[in-house]
Amino acid sequence: MENNLIQITKDEIAALPVVEYQGRIVTIQTEEDANKAIEYLSTFSILGFDTETKPAFKKGVINKVALLQLSTEDTCFLFRLNMIGMPASLSALLADEKVLKVGLSLKDDFAQLNRLAGITPKGFIELQSFVKPFGIADNSLQKIFAILFKQKISKKQRLTNWAADILTDAQKKYASLDAWACLQIYLKLIVHLN
Repeated sequence: MENNLIQITKDEIAALPVVEYQGRIVTIQTEEDANKAIEYLSTFSILGFDTETKPAFKKGVINKVALLQLSTEDTCFLFRLNMIGMPASLSALLADEKVLKVGLSLKDDFAQLNRLAGITPKGFIELQSFVKPFGIADNSLQKIFAILFKQKISKKQRLTNWAADILTDAQKKYASLDAWACLQIYLKLIVHLN
């Protein structure tokens, strides 16, 4: 059975063209803007989801989640949690079972969010589990995306300071791409189920 599983090597990924996020990016830095964004996002049935945390380079140091991304097919909202905390409207959306949120490695994200605001996320789809019935053996977002779309997600911005006062355009695109890519993977695979 293992021979039938779809996998991709680092060398194969390296040869692929880099995908660039082309959608709109909306950075949320106030609770008022968060409430407006959530009102809009609540009208969608499926969203891409991801978080970013400032990396800790010292043993035992754990930083709080700094950024939470929610993406539609054409717009990604970047919630600066390090600036606004966890607004009640965002907590409510994360616990809303009617709005599917698609992400990867959700256990870590949930632990971080629970530490920040004590929320119980609902309505989430874990891509690492979701891709298995399709024969995809790889677990990383970069590998799953490469298998399905024949494009590479650059990871250059992953270890940057997500709690910085101002995010760079490169950080914003990277963060948006990760949430958007989760949604794209789900949408591509769900077509095969219908």
